[in-house]
Amino acid sequence: MRAAVFLVLALAVMASARPDIDDNFFVSIDMKQKQLFILKLLNHVTQPVMYKEIEEIGQNFKFEDNMELFTKTDVVKSFVNTLKVGVLPKGEVFTLNVDRQMKEVVNMFHLLYYAKDFSTFLKTACWMRLYLNEGMFVYSLSVAVRYREDCKGIVLPPPYEIYPYYFVRADVIQKAYLIKMRKGLLDVKLCDFYGIKKTEKDVYIIDENVFDQRVAINDEERIKYFTDDIDLNTYYYYFHVDYPFWMKDQLFSKYKVRRYELTLYMYQQILARYYLERLSNGLNSIGEFSFYKPIQKGYWPWLMLHNGIELPARFNNYVISRNDNNELISLVEEYESIIKEAIMKGYIDMNGLRLELTKPEDMETLGKLIYGKVVANEQENKCIEAYRYLLIVMKSAMGLNTFVSDKYFVAPNVLDSYQTALRDPVFYQLQKRLINIVQLFKKRLPCYTKEELYFPGVNIDSVLVDKLVTYFEDYLMDMTNAVTLNEEELKKASSSMTFLVRKRRLNHEPFKVSLVVLSDKTVDCVVRLFLGPKEDEFGRLIDINVNRLNFVEIDSFVYKLTTGKNTIVRKSSEMHNLIPDRMMTADFMKKVESSSDVSELFVKNMKNYFTGFPSRLILPKGRTSGLPMMIYVVVSPLKPVDNIDVTAMLEKKSFSFEFRSTVLVDKMPLGYPLDRYIDTSNFFTANMKFVDVMIFHKKQTCDMKMRWNKWVLRDYNMANRSPMESDTYFVETDLNLTTRVESSANIIDI
Repeated sequence: MRAAVFLVLALAVMASARPDIDDNFFVSIDMKQKQLFILKLLNHVTQPVMYKEIEEIGQNFKFEDNMELFTKTDVVKSFVNTLKVGVLPKGEVFTLNVDRQMKEVVNMFHLLYYAKDFSTFLKTACWMRLYLNEGMFVYSLSVAVRYREDCKGIVLPPPYEIYPYYFVRADVIQKAYLIKMRKGLLDVKLCDFYGIKKTEKDVYIIDENVFDQRVAINDEERIKYFTDDIDLNTYYYYFHVDYPFWMKDQLFSKYKVRRYELTLYMYQQILARYYLERLSNGLNSIGEFSFYKPIQKGYWPWLMLHNGIELPARFNNYVISRNDNNELISLVEEYESIIKEAIMKGYIDMNGLRLELTKPEDMETLGKLIYGKVVANEQENKCIEAYRYLLIVMKSAMGLNTFVSDKYFVAPNVLDSYQTALRDPVFYQLQKRLINIVQLFKKRLPCYTKEELYFPGVNIDSVLVDKLVTYFEDYLMDMTNAVTLNEEELKKASSSMTFLVRKRRLNHEPFKVSLVVLSDKTVDCVVRLFLGPKEDEFGRLIDINVNRLNFVEIDSFVYKLTTGKNTIVRKSSEMHNLIPDRMMTADFMKKVESSSDVSELFVKNMKNYFTGFPSRLILPKGRTSGLPMMIYVVVSPLKPVDNIDVTAMLEKKSFSFEFRSTVLVDKMPLGYPLDRYIDTSNFFTANMKFVDVMIFHKKQTCDMKMRWNKWVLRDYNMANRSPMESDTYFVETDLNLTTRVESSANIIDI
């Protein structure tokens, strides 16, 4: 059949002819064709649809006349009503922080999710791609792909390739536009200065010069390599896609357990990882957030979105409290006081529903109060929204009026998008404020006893760690989707020019951790490895109860101990839930097209694609002289959760499904045993060990900096070539008597 053959051709060839799309095509579509079709739907989303089959399907599908194709007809009716009122226009900026937009995009997700079969799902997606806002389409489709059973295994393009505007500086994208307008004509001198190169295959590479400090307004710029890292921001974005705060619990799969505990733990871990990077650069601890005191550290994102809206800067010593948002701030403070009071009382009453907050498993309830919403009865679908979306409300207080924004025209800041939130220093202050609420709950729980910490018969004999060395390297990111296609390119459905941006990013040399564990029995256990600081920015030892929240869980795994001596070696590349560099979408498409077994391709190349933390960022940068750190290892008995086949898992030495945290198979709280206040008299046992390590940074000479300094020092700074004599600095001109200015007049005279 023509359509089946058509989908396995190269991207450029795929749009050169108009295929016949009928229902037989959707019946016979296989995994390979599904993958290619989804990639086409997300290619150049800010442009008109350039694939004829998508246009044909979208124009011919009338979902309002086919309600029987959806498992919930009320979802279709609700969406039709939304269309009658009006939706966000194409080209405008989408953000979940505007309540109206959030309701619209959730409606879109429901329409995709409740499609009875993949045929209806694909038809609906094509219609949305044709008529609805691009940002909403990408978001709703991404979440739907992650939750539909018939989409399991489908890989989405990384968000930095779909929307490069959120990840690449505006000046770099502007240079790409200029090259496109000049049809590839390059100025040699400008190319040398700005770092623009053209390869033999007509690929244009543009440097994102990290040494260009024009918008560096404080010392927080020292860690932009971390906060702006595209893979770190992708990790945070995909976490939200997997665990949307607005989603009902019954839609989650059986493996996505302890949803809100995992969310709270993820934020605490990002906060801890950020602090390690601050220590590496001599910065102090994360500041306290206040609505009324100036926020000392501003942020200038230097990002511009696809429609020309610039993400606004926040300058140093910005005060949030203003006359126009005092009511909103009071609301946030009232929410916080109610939650804190509930923690201290041990329960909260909401419209006749009593929620307990006294047991470790009540972390789920606390997480709902902070990040989600509490549902009184799933059958009645009655939501108690009194305390929901605290995080969004707090972000809105920081934003430029996005909480009560115009119906359509939003000017969001970096906190309003999951792709950019980690860039802003104030994000971490906000998270610290919320984590402090979590710690108030944890402090109400008793300390772990000796019996809860001790593993009878198990002793960690030694822990050896290789030398830890970090360095910076170059990375090429595809930003072709940021550049508009011309009419000819739209017709052939491919760009005639490929644009890559060269970034500097942190990496580390491979290392391994070797454990020798002595056991007097054969038993299943959980091994946890944490990396944390030893000293603060002044070189002072940090108290363990202050420091325990600064430890990052770098690895955790289930292991079967045998009687006697057990040697466990963990390579940095094998640590849990890490992902190496993602494949460029253009290369991925070629592999899919040429692959006979797509599932094998996914297993080999796409492990932890959505859930994985960047393997490059296990270690903080450290210092050239060495940064003192500690690795904490604890071996504890496995207390498996229900419905988990531990034997099969141990035989494969990996999960057949994606787990963001290995220890979710264990009933102990996430972060155990550092999650609660530590009673030092009972804490230290034979099955745990602290080891001192040093992290060294390999200093390198960067050609970006060399080129930048060469041009600035040689051709711009004229001070050394034009000395000014002290006796000629002042002149004897009476400015009051000067009636005109000569063209040769000294600037001082003017």
